[in-house]
Amino acid sequence: MQKNHENYLELIWSLARTDFKLRYHGSFLGYIWAILKPLLMFLILNFVFSSIFNPRNSGTDHFSLQLIVSIMLFNFFNEGTMAGLGSLVNKSALVTKIYVPRWTIIMASTLNSLLVFAMNLLVIAAFFAWYLFWPGILPILTFFFYIVLTYILILGFAFLTAPLFVRFRDLSQIWEVGASALFYASPVIYPLTALPEKYHTLILLNPMGFIIHFTKMALTQNHFASGGQLLIFSATVVAFFGVGIWSYSKMEKKIAEEI
Repeated sequence: MQKNHENYLELIWSLARTDFKLRYHGSFLGYIWAILKPLLMFLILNFVFSSIFNPRNSGTDHFSLQLIVSIMLFNFFNEGTMAGLGSLVNKSALVTKIYVPRWTIIMASTLNSLLVFAMNLLVIAAFFAWYLFWPGILPILTFFFYIVLTYILILGFAFLTAPLFVRFRDLSQIWEVGASALFYASPVIYPLTALPEKYHTLILLNPMGFIIHFTKMALTQNHFASGGQLLIFSATVVAFFGVGIWSYSKMEKKIAEEI
């Protein structure tokens, strides 16, 4: 049994590594694009919004640091969910021609996004070093805990939607619109305090809104979600992952014939 687990892990890593290499194969800048794309987005948004959301008129300290963290986190979520959604269709040859456990394909696609995010963490660290800002051990550990929760969200979404996408190809278009809506419904380019207080609860009901807000607050303000908030949110994320696994188990048998 343990050998099977080791084989599965090796297969997942091999698929993820291959996808990562192929993603930038043939491009002039290669792997630099993994860092450059979100960095360019940050530079544009920081230029546009730094004059609006600054300590003088909004009470937002360290706006640039908050923005780079938010963009990297949301980009991780967006790329991970899109990759997970299309994983089985994109690897249809593996699904139909040889036997590969379908769940390993889904896992590998999301792991590829995690590898890209790991590179982006270097950019985040570089920005904090540039601004000579040390968040502290507890905020950093909190940040990594939210990264884990984000990845669990991605996995739950991938297991839920990848089999559905085999049947309903419009899902990719729908999710592109949905992800764009989530971007603006999350406090990425604005602080939560910029909104009327009556909307705060609504924004925090959005999983990425919760993660992004409290990650920014932990890293730059040393402010954390309450124990109750964190417990309920973590349980909800794990429950969503469980729903994704359950849904996948119900649809897995028909994937090969429907793809």
